[in-house]
Amino acid sequence: MLILVVGPSGAGKDTLMDGARTRLAANPRYRFVQRDITRPRDAGGEDHNPVSPEHFATRRAAGAYALSWDAHGLGYGIPIDIVDDLAAGRCVIANVSRAVLTDAAARYPTRILEITAPIETLARRLAARGRETEADIAARLARAVPLPEGLDIVHVENTGPIETGIEAVLATLASGLTPPA
Repeated sequence: MLILVVGPSGAGKDTLMDGARTRLAANPRYRFVQRDITRPRDAGGEDHNPVSPEHFATRRAAGAYALSWDAHGLGYGIPIDIVDDLAAGRCVIANVSRAVLTDAAARYPTRILEITAPIETLARRLAARGRETEADIAARLARAVPLPEGLDIVHVENTGPIETGIEAVLATLASGLTPPA
């Protein structure tokens, strides 16, 4: 199953997913996808495969991505080889934009993992990062986008200890495995 991770900035997606990735590192039945992004490697954020906008456009046109989208002036791509992992019964985990959820669910066995937190918690976490002004944070929080209807969605509210959130994520990921043949 393809587990697509979404949630607002400040919800702790990266923290919980890093914890789950570490705990499952030795288990070959799980694949945490490294995305292609048209952003330099040293620009901060997640570990990704940096590609030029031209290379991204060429790869996209050639069908090299199972899912791709544009956001915030950047191109993002999930490599097509996840199809082989899914066919082998592996649980494939990818952080994506809400914009691709309906398309993904139409093409692959998909479960959405939405990691959330109350708006006050999001505001506090975003402020602690020190990367945005108070007005930018307010604008970011105001543009919450609902999930499309009719999808298989699991919600994890990340408000307690990190280990509790990681355990909730691990339970969702375990539910995404196909039993071995």
